[in-house]
Amino acid sequence: MSATDFLIAGLGNPGQKYATTRHNAGFLALDHFASQQGWSITSSRYQGLYCRERLGDRQVVLVKPQTFMNKSGQCVAGFTRFFKIPLQNILVVHDDLDLAPGRIKIVARGGAGGHNGIRSIISHLGSSEFARVKIGIGRPEVNDSGRGMPVERYVLAPFTPEEQRLFEERLDLVCQAIETFITDGVQVCMNRFNGRT
Repeated sequence: MSATDFLIAGLGNPGQKYATTRHNAGFLALDHFASQQGWSITSSRYQGLYCRERLGDRQVVLVKPQTFMNKSGQCVAGFTRFFKIPLQNILVVHDDLDLAPGRIKIVARGGAGGHNGIRSIISHLGSSEFARVKIGIGRPEVNDSGRGMPVERYVLAPFTPEEQRLFEERLDLVCQAIETFITDGVQVCMNRFNGRT
């Protein structure tokens, strides 16, 4: 274990019931990244599925918490402590209501922004100083009287066909961002990918 260890956590909810829902964008993106690398996220520890592999000279831990979204921090903190991973080497991949479908944004730190998984990670790490890849899922449409699907139902609903198409089109870009974070750091990652469509 060394400072070259990186932790990449994809957020979602376990089980087939949630597999293709908007809230599972992080799981889906991390699975795609692992597949591109020829890795398999199948080992189990700290209430999560994970793999530990090498990318160039970097040791990389990919984690999918199996605690359900609002307790993701338990799993992420467990891996962070065990592998002694510094905060600047943590990247969390998750869905974001405030970004339109098909948009991604990399940030170096920040608050939870209403995301229960991020809130849990901040609480268990005792810090918000970790990077994120935000994957846009948009907000539920509202009618003329301002009513729409409740957010908690919206995030647990499947992607629409158009949202699915946009998501799949961006998966390779998300994976490039993850790899760039590992090899070049968050600042280069933000400069290279923020604003791209």
